Amino acid sequence: MARFDGKRILITGGTRGIGLAGAQRIVAEGGAVVVTGRDAARVATVEARLGTGAQGLVNDAADPDAAAALAAAVSPLGGLDGLWLNAAVAVLAPPEAVDAESFDAMMAVNVRGPMLQLARLSMQLKPGAAVVVTASSSAYEGAAATGLYAASKSALIGAARSWATALAPRGIRVNVLVPGPIDTDFRAFLPEAARRGFERFVIDQVPLGRAGTADEAAAVALFLLSDDASYVTGSQYAVDGGLLRR
Repeated sequence: MARFDGKRILITGGTRGIGLAGAQRIVAEGGAVVVTGRDAARVATVEARLGTGAQGLVNDAADPDAAAALAAAVSPLGGLDGLWLNAAVAVLAPPEAVDAESFDAMMAVNVRGPMLQLARLSMQLKPGAAVVVTASSSAYEGAAATGLYAASKSALIGAARSWATALAPRGIRVNVLVPGPIDTDFRAFLPEAARRGFERFVIDQVPLGRAGTADEAAAVALFLLSDDASYVTGSQYAVDGGLLRR
């Protein structure tokens, strides 16, 4: 398959997990990718691994100036055929542990970051381009320790619905990827026992009885970024083994 021949896709948070899996598949299908990450060494390593047609940019979504810097870096490339807003952080905590500092830190990356990225990059999207926003099944699960993270992802889902309406006159589609329990290092910040306990709690509710892989989630994102989804916009696609049954 060569669905991305002649196309350039920007993936924020594209040096790990689902984003990296997607970048690898886009390159394999003939496309060019720009991936962002916060760790300069990892960005360089991933850029080299992806090879010709790939560009890595050090960019931290938590920085309010990062979106403008990203737009300036991408501008000479001549426009984007796809934008995958994927960068995020996750912190688990009970409601009483949330304070202004933790709220601001989470929202800076997970909400303000993509909001500003879309604002600064929207005019670089070509007519007929596609936008994918990575949310999370946490927005619907109601797990006790995910209130703040779930709120950030719920905000993105609402924003994406509005973006779909706003960008439709230009033929630009906007859809949401809703991953469930995916086997990546996204929850590596947790102590191992806590991480395994949390994942076991979620996976026990998954009808397919296992966590998904980064490739499985990326495959759905790439469908939404490709012309195969040319009549799909304003939608949410759950990749969750049946967890949400939606």
